[in-house]
This record gives sequence, C-alpha cells and structure tokens, in this order.
Amino acid sequence: MRLGLRFFASCYLRVRVDGADLLPDEPYLICFSHPSWLDPVLVVGFWPDRRWVFIFGPREDDMLVGGRNLLIRWARLGVPFRPSKDDLLDTTRRAVSVFRDGHLLAVAGEGRLSDRDGAIVPLQDGPAFFALRGQVPIVPLAVIGTQWVWFGKRITLRIGAPVGTRGRRADRATVAAVTRETQAALEGLLVGVEPDPPPGRVGRWLSEVFNERPWLLQDEAAVVEHEKL
Repeated sequence: MRLGLRFFASCYLRVRVDGADLLPDEPYLICFSHPSWLDPVLVVGFWPDRRWVFIFGPREDDMLVGGRNLLIRWARLGVPFRPSKDDLLDTTRRAVSVFRDGHLLAVAGEGRLSDRDGAIVPLQDGPAFFALRGQVPIVPLAVIGTQWVWFGKRITLRIGAPVGTRGRRADRATVAAVTRETQAALEGLLVGVEPDPPPGRVGRWLSEVFNERPWLLQDEAAVVEHEKL
C-alpha cells in the first residue's frame, strides 16, 4: 500500500519530507494540517517511518458510500468514528489500541479541511485526548502545497518537534494545554507559507475532486446576499 501510493503520487508530484530526524522511537500520534483530500495519501505513502500509519476518520456515517471511502476500506488503514460522537468510548479504545500495537495514528487535528495553505483553523481536542490516553507524544506535521496541485509541483511534509504527554493526565485542563501546544507548533511550521494561485483545468479538478468545504460556499452565499441588500 505504501509503495503503491508513493509510486502513483510521484508520477504527478514531487514530495519532500523535512524533519524526519525529530521522530521518536516510541509510537506516536501525527497531528497534520489538512488543506486537501490528498494529505492522508501523502502521509501514508511518504512517511519516513517503517511502522504502519493509520488514519483517523473519515467523518462519515456510511463508509460504503464514495470513492474515497472505498479506498480507505480497501486499504484497511482507517480508524473510523461517527460525526455524532455517540461512540466516544469505542473510538478512544480503537485509537489507543493503535499505539499499544506499536503503530502510528495520523489525525487531521482541525477536524475538517483547512481554508487555505499556510493557515490552520483552531485544533479540536481529539488528538491531545488520544495522545494523553495512550501516553504517546504528538508529532506536528505541516502539509504544504496540496491545496492546489499541478504536474511536477513540490509538496513538503514538514515535521516538528514532538509535544510530550508522558506523565500528564487526560483531564480537561491538560487536554486544552496540549492542544494549545500542538496548535502553536503547527503554526510555527507554517510561518512564511503563502497560498499558491489556482492551476489550470486539470489541476483544479484533481485538487478539488474529493474536497468538501461547504462553509466556504455558505460564506460566499452570505456575501452575495449582503451585496443584494
């Protein structure tokens, strides 16, 4: 799976990984920025650690619907959860079991797609909670350049220093503190990153084929309605 994803991605993109020397020897949680549907594919395909990388999500009630879900089901690399969050205990148990088995768990900490390259929205508390329950560090990962892609484009996976959780309790205050530390680490990795201009027709299609940003459409509709008034 990893070699296959790397091969197909490399046919179109050039992917560079920075900061691999910062990765800990113990299992850890990867909290990555998420400007595109391509991000989990690149994380799995190019992650510089030979251990299995499982992806938390996707945020779907029915995993039998959609081509993206078909790929995740086939790969068996997904740790699913329900949008209603009514299976929190089961979800936590599945997430922590990944660490106990010696594997890695990658989570899009924003809980949705970023609005643009180079900026993230406030992180949800899930990554910090899972890491604290599993007593594993959080590795911040900035995925740079995937919002708009074209043939031969350079994509960077920029790894930051781990955020420690060892000996810290998974209470509300500590979860909030670890979330803030992870947010600051990700924002630091994205300093100086500017969004790219949209590519041509093929690049735009590939960039957006599986993306879902309904909040942006709602914002545009609100602007249009305001201009009418």
